[in-house]
Amino acid sequence: MPWSNQGSNGGNGGSGDDPDKSTGKDKPDTGAGTPPPHNPWGPSPGGTGNGPSASSSPPKGKPSGSGPRQPGLEDAVRQGGERLRVLLGGNGGGPGAGGPRRGPSGPGAPFGLNGWTTGRVIGVGVAAVAALWLATGLYRVAANEQGVVMRFGRPVRVEQPGLRYHLPAPIEHVLLPQVTNVNRIEIGYRSQGDGRRSVSDRDVADESTMLTGDENIVDIDFTVFWVIKDPGKFLFNIREPAETVKKVAESAMREVIGRTDIQQALTDARQRVESDSRQLLQTILDQYQAGIEITQVQLQRVEPPPAVVEAFNDVQRARQDRERLRNEAETYRNDIIPRARGDAERLNQEAQAYRDQVVDLAQGDAKRFQQVLDAYSQAPDAASRRLYIETMEQVLKGTRKVLLDDKAGGGAVPYLPLNDMLKPHSATPPAAPPQGSPAAAGQ
Repeated sequence: MPWSNQGSNGGNGGSGDDPDKSTGKDKPDTGAGTPPPHNPWGPSPGGTGNGPSASSSPPKGKPSGSGPRQPGLEDAVRQGGERLRVLLGGNGGGPGAGGPRRGPSGPGAPFGLNGWTTGRVIGVGVAAVAALWLATGLYRVAANEQGVVMRFGRPVRVEQPGLRYHLPAPIEHVLLPQVTNVNRIEIGYRSQGDGRRSVSDRDVADESTMLTGDENIVDIDFTVFWVIKDPGKFLFNIREPAETVKKVAESAMREVIGRTDIQQALTDARQRVESDSRQLLQTILDQYQAGIEITQVQLQRVEPPPAVVEAFNDVQRARQDRERLRNEAETYRNDIIPRARGDAERLNQEAQAYRDQVVDLAQGDAKRFQQVLDAYSQAPDAASRRLYIETMEQVLKGTRKVLLDDKAGGGAVPYLPLNDMLKPHSATPPAAPPQGSPAAAGQ
């Protein structure tokens, strides 16, 4: 290098041509004024030392030594070397520096900084830059995050929470999605920020108006809660996750409501609608490989549209009246039917008892007749007389007639208590006829 190891301060630097400069002594004043600038292209032909010759001329294409010297590349390198040497703890090396110069000097010697060669300085600088570059690969994954490491734009692994390392950019970089945060999407309305449904919320009719299975219109507002299940699929399989979940949730809810009657949707089918819509939404997102898990679908408001709410209320009141009348009819039926069944059972039991009574009497009469027949077959005269007497007793027991035997009394009129005998239904039995009367004789 032709301009290496030149003086540190222009023409007064330590040149190898002047031995006084290397020892730090001042050059004696010759009275010739400021010495001419040093020629970086070497001595001219025919000249001696560093001074230009009157008969010499600069090489072809090189600037001449006449006139003031303009700062060039060697000056910039020399000044930068001096500053770096001072920063590394060395001396300036110029006049008055007082420190000895280390390393070789003279034309062609390598550029040195406090004993360090140029190659050593460059190596230390490269090592420092490389260490800083490698240190940029350190990163931390928070507790609610997972790190997706990308190598030249392609995901290679997923890191769990903690202090991690990846190859520095542009080889690898990391994405940190928050996988434990529960995201919330409002469909059919927009809340004021507190997350609760209130009368001041803005209604979005295009999202909330749906058609039920019995061809009625219903206004449904609901909320979807979701988390990130697979960060790799979440980051690269869908472009706008929140908007995708919103559109799929609206579609799933419309399908479920389309299979449900309006009365069920307004009353007892709310839980079933939430469960069915969540399962259908999760199935569609799994088909998309979105890496999203639906945790809950919550119905906020299920009502008829405001334009038909009065007519709908009339229909509901009519249905309530129908239910009331039906309940009253059920009550009356439940009162009459058990009573009729009780009466039928009573009549049935009475008929059964009458049947048993008649059968028993008939069987008893048959047995009594059989006994009489047996007695008649053994003594016909006595049995006939007895039958006659019993029959006449039964026939004459309730009559008011009085029979007198014409053979009794010899024409005398007997005394009979006719007043007592003729009393109907007398509690006391009639008095027995006196002994010797015709009635007594007839007996």
